[in-house]
Amino acid sequence: MTNLANNLVSTAARLPEQPALILDEHRLSYAQLDKAATAVAGYLKSQGIQPGDRLALMLPNVPAFAVIYYGALRAGAIVVPMNPLFKTREIEYYLRDSGASMLFAMPSVTTEAAGAAEAVGVPFVPIDGADTIALGPILQVAGAPPLAEVADRADDDTAVILYTSGTTGSPKGAELTHFNLNRNQQTTTETLLRLGPDDVVMGCLPLFHVFGMTAALNASVASGSTLTLIPRFDPAKALEVIGRDQVTVFEGVPTMYSAMLAAAAHAPSADLSSLRVCVSGGASLPVEVLRKFEERFSAMILEGYGLSETSPVASFNHPDAERKPGSIGTAIRGVEMAVFDENDAEVPQGEIGEIVIRGDNIMRGYWNKPDDTAVAMRAGWFHSGDLARRDEDGYFFIVDRKKDMILRGGLNIYPREIEEVLYEHPAVAEAAVVGVPHDTLGEEVAAFVVLAEGASAEPAELSQWVKDRLAAYKYPRQVTVIPALPKTATGKILKRELASD
Repeated sequence: MTNLANNLVSTAARLPEQPALILDEHRLSYAQLDKAATAVAGYLKSQGIQPGDRLALMLPNVPAFAVIYYGALRAGAIVVPMNPLFKTREIEYYLRDSGASMLFAMPSVTTEAAGAAEAVGVPFVPIDGADTIALGPILQVAGAPPLAEVADRADDDTAVILYTSGTTGSPKGAELTHFNLNRNQQTTTETLLRLGPDDVVMGCLPLFHVFGMTAALNASVASGSTLTLIPRFDPAKALEVIGRDQVTVFEGVPTMYSAMLAAAAHAPSADLSSLRVCVSGGASLPVEVLRKFEERFSAMILEGYGLSETSPVASFNHPDAERKPGSIGTAIRGVEMAVFDENDAEVPQGEIGEIVIRGDNIMRGYWNKPDDTAVAMRAGWFHSGDLARRDEDGYFFIVDRKKDMILRGGLNIYPREIEEVLYEHPAVAEAAVVGVPHDTLGEEVAAFVVLAEGASAEPAELSQWVKDRLAAYKYPRQVTVIPALPKTATGKILKRELASD
């Protein structure tokens, strides 16, 4: 059962008529999903794809993503997920770096994807509109019978090469093994989400990102839950789908929770009664957003933590234990976490250091980058680059990204602390704090703020709001009100773009 594709085979045998995927009026049962995956696997075999070959997949959250993903795994290929918003240059980088043997993409990106594939010399397979739902004739090539057998893969064989978001430097491909992904979805399913066939999971996190891939797609398929898809996140659409499909589990990043709150203010009659649990990851969830969301939606939010390199889940506020707002909880089953100083020694309780992780979830390494792997995996631990402290109960509290820390006049300032205060202001919908160059202090504190719809606040007012609540050296001397914050496809705020403005 090592190959991740066996989870689909098992669920299809156990629950053939259970809805596996929903996209508006379209539904695909587990039997249909499994059958379509065998067609993909047969097609790949007919094209000479061998176990261990890399297959690039550039699709949004549509059923074809799951079909090709599990079909590729069934054939023993390694999936290389890509953001469908990428441009030619980015696509070429992923194809060249991974050594991909084939690229699947949708018509909306055909020009960019086809150009990149041609430049690299990789076969390009366009997935047309109909095929995004049922994966029709394009894969039904002559002489390519379905491949029912599942390729034999070892625990430490790579299943997915998941590229880091590349917020600093060129993206690196984290090699996640069949064991990594199987264990992480299993722990997520059993101990955190407690998924079963009666659950409907909201699939608005991009499936090409490890959070959506593990906690939504892989977890749903293994547990027999239904995954209802939104190709591109829209808060009003999310509210509609929750009521329409009676969603029980919502998974999102902090910016999604903020957007859902804003949308709910204009939809007082939205049916949200089916929600039982929500999970947040990808970045720190402001405590004020958590409080307001739980109050409005009457659903518990479990905040957790993980990275592309950790498959991704590393820690969580567990449902059967105390939840601490602002905390990322404790290490999950099969994982250890600690806080180290710059000499790779554990710091005393309550002091700030870098989160390090080891366990079942840690990647095999960075694809073809042994030097980067060695740096990240020092002393037997994966070094996250995130700063945190641990309390007396073993709960971890993220302070900030190591690279985001601001050094002002020799004093360390952690942007998240300032952002938390800004979120408490009634006019603030979103906030991001960065360090900007200063001639004498080295760095100065700058805040970028998005106001709530219909709200007003002057920069000086917001600066004073923070000054009244934090030490004088921490408040932002520069406050800029902007219409929207720059974000990655997964909803993470791109602070480097703010810092360069």
